[in-house]
Formats: sequence, C-alpha cells, structure tokens
Amino acid sequence: MWAVRMEKITKRFGPVVANDAVDFEVAPAEIHCLLGENGAGKTTLMRILFGLYRSDAGEIYVDGKLVSFSGPRDAIAHGIGMVHQHFMLAGKLTVTENIVAGTEPRRGVLLDYAKAREMVQEVSERYGLKVDPDARVENISVGQQQRVEILKALLRGAKVLILDEPTAVLTPQEAGDLFDIMRKLRESGTTIIFITHKLKETQAVSDRVTVLRDGKRVATLNTADTSPSDLAELMVGRQIIPPVRKNRVPGNRVVLELQNVSVRGGASSGARSGSIGGKARLNNVSLQVRSGEILGIAGVEGNGQLELEEVVVGLRKPTSGRILLNGRDVTRLGPRTIREMGVACIPSDRLRRGIVDTFTVAQNLIFGEQKSAPFAIRGILQPRKIAEHAAEIVDKYDVRAASIDQPVGSLSGGNQQKLVVGRELSRGPDLIVAAQPTRGLDVGATDYIHRQLLAMRDAGKAVLLISAELDEVRALSDRIAVMYEGQIVALRPAEEFSERDLGLLMAGQGVGVAS
Repeated sequence: MWAVRMEKITKRFGPVVANDAVDFEVAPAEIHCLLGENGAGKTTLMRILFGLYRSDAGEIYVDGKLVSFSGPRDAIAHGIGMVHQHFMLAGKLTVTENIVAGTEPRRGVLLDYAKAREMVQEVSERYGLKVDPDARVENISVGQQQRVEILKALLRGAKVLILDEPTAVLTPQEAGDLFDIMRKLRESGTTIIFITHKLKETQAVSDRVTVLRDGKRVATLNTADTSPSDLAELMVGRQIIPPVRKNRVPGNRVVLELQNVSVRGGASSGARSGSIGGKARLNNVSLQVRSGEILGIAGVEGNGQLELEEVVVGLRKPTSGRILLNGRDVTRLGPRTIREMGVACIPSDRLRRGIVDTFTVAQNLIFGEQKSAPFAIRGILQPRKIAEHAAEIVDKYDVRAASIDQPVGSLSGGNQQKLVVGRELSRGPDLIVAAQPTRGLDVGATDYIHRQLLAMRDAGKAVLLISAELDEVRALSDRIAVMYEGQIVALRPAEEFSERDLGLLMAGQGVGVAS
C-alpha cells in the first residue's frame, strides 16, 4: 500500500496548466525526490497534497483511503507535514514557543512553558534532532531553524514530510546534516518527499525519483538505476553536455576595484532590505576584478551579496570607501552613467529591476538604449530595428514567447530571466555583474548561460558572479571570494578551495584573506 497516491491531478492557473493529469506515488518510509526544472509543477503538486491548493481534477489517497483537503489543517490531521522553502518562524520567540505554536499546552490562559519544553525535548529525542529549546530563533543558525520547522511538523504527527527546496539557504555542511536527518527519519518510519532541481542532491539521498516536465510526469525511477546525465535529459527533454572550461590567466587590467567599501542604513530605492542583524551590510570590502576573469562571490544569501551588487551598479551609495571602474572613481555616480561606461547587470531581483512586466518583449529588450541609434533616430523610435534586435535575442537565448509583442509579465519566470540575460550580454559590456544569473532556469538554459559567461571571460571581459549556487560558483570562477556577515572572509584562486573549506567559511568558521 502506498503512503500517498495522487491520481490524475490537474491544476490550472488561468490559461497555464501547472499540473497535467499527474500520477504520483510514494512508498512508506522512503525518501522520494520530486525533481524538475523551476516551473515544472513540483511545488504546485505538493501544495495540493498539503491542502494549500485545491486541484481542478484528480484524487488523493493516504494509506489507501480517499481524502479531500480543504486546507492544511485537514492535511495535518491525516499525517501530512510540509517545510516550506522560506521558513515560517517568529524570530523573537524561543525554539520551544515556535515548535508548539498552535498546539500550546496551557495553564489557564497562559502558555505552560515547562510542559511545552517537555514536549519539544521528547520529540527531539525520539527523532534524534537536537535543538536548544530555550534559544531565541533569531540567534540560531539557518540549519538549526530548519530543524525547528521539521520538529514542528513531527510534533503534529507528520508521517509524510514534504521538504520544499530545503538546501536553498544551507551551507554544504548544513545540507549534509539535513541528509543525515532525512535518513534518520526514514529509519523511524517517516516518509519524505524531497522537492529539488539539484541533481547531485537527488543522487545523494533519495531512494526513488519522479521527474516532472512542463507539468507532466515523465518518469519514476529507482535512484540507484539512473545517473545525473539521465535525470538532466529527462528534465529538459534533450541531452546536456557540460561545457569544457579552459583555465586562463586573467589580464593585468583591473576593470573593477572596491577599496574598503562599507554600507550601512536602509535599503536602496526600489530594492529589498539586506539588513544583517543591525551590523554593517558591507564592512570594509576590498576586491578587484580583472579583464578576462570571473570572480565568484560565495555565501549564504543575506550576507551582503545584494548590497555588493547594488553598490557596484550605482543603485546604492557606500557609507565609506571607493569604487573604481577602469581606474575612474565612480563611487558617487548613478546607475545610468555607470551603465553607459560599459557595466551590464543581470539583477538578482528581475521582477523589480530587470523587467517591466506590462511592456512587451521587444520593449524590454531595448531598455537603456531606447533613445540611442539604431533604435531611435532624432528621438523617433525605429520599429523595424527594434523588432530585428528582439527577434535575434529571442532566438539566440531561446526565449519562448508567442511573439515579440507579448507582454513580458505573461512569460514564465525562466523565460523572463533568459530575456534579461540576453539583453545584458548582447550589449558587449566591459564588466558584467551577474547576480543569480541562472535562478529560475532549467538545466539546458543554465548550461547555455554558463557558456555565455565563459565566452565573455574568454573575450577579455570582467565578470563579477554573485550566486547562491555553490556548484555554479565553483564551476565558473577563476577566483572565489567568500562573504559572511557583510565581509570578505577569504579570497583566493578557485582551485585552492574545497567544498568543505567553502562551507566552513560560509558559516563563519575560519578567516584567511588573500588576493
């Protein structure tokens, strides 16, 4: 008997079919990976299982019984728990208070903290998940916060635990700890559904894997019987051949230089706040990016990467320090001037800074150049030139749009990202600030973008790569800088870092600055 069986699940959002008659089965006490590109329908399917969405068609069986969920409370009552990609914890409360929230034992109208603490210790010991029950959540690591979320679900009787992209904000060591936890839970009889798009993680921890593509199930396999290349091909529908990365010696010309740059205070205009617990968001950051090199920035998100991106492109002014572009001080210049000086930016937040969703594909592809030849002559737009330019980028970067006159807001997130990347790289910049350049892209498109960034490097361009994907940073970078709490805690050639080294530094353990 299956722990969970979903039959012919269909879910539409307007004209978009997110799940198309999907069948999905999970055995008791197995780790089952739900694998697919961003937008393949993985999270939608699991949100239906957890009662957050109602399917338009199909049936769900739990332990062989037909069920119908009107909300998460019903799913929880049937032993389904879910840990979301973005944690739902109250930072000012203790671990105990967070775990028992909604099921608090009470003494009169007040929380019976001693009883609650006892409940937390019992479930913690039962599953071997150690936590400090009295610590404030804001003071514990991200990995520990994830344990709190898992214990919340287990305390509520979860027999089937859904983990949505659980390693997105973890260091490699924390990810390894999570996999150990998943194995312990499996041994205790818990069924785990693990949503991811990362092939290495799938191979490392799962018993079976189901691949979704374009909202449909394309395969369910025993993980031991497959390989990362097989899974990649199933995800995108074609063979993926990794690019051959040739080592090269960077040029002598320093394109970008930061000298003791610090940032304090509020968020930039139009940008999310990057506060790091009241400390300086950037603290005396110094680095150089030379022609013909990719400098990768590694770190858990929220450690100053957003602020670094913004100060380099002129969206945020540093509190102190200097920024030089080809030897010229650009510290106080605005984004338009910096852009005109040959800086391209693939922004981390494409929705707020990369596109205007009500404008067409063609209009988005000339942003920053709409007043310049050949797209405008004497202030008059040239529709033919704009259309030719748009058609060329759409074709080259595989932007899947019905037409160049389609509003960008109606494209998938991955196609929006490909549009931004194509627009920025096609301008032939001197410096490319690539912040999360493959976020939202499938394996094939990611491979293509990686090739493009390497080609820009090989053409003598300077690339500042800021990415939360550690594998991406390691694969592309000539040198790597590790950021922790707004500081560069290590900077040296990529080959001198092991994955373990990077993980420890990302967690704030060890400092060794070198240039």
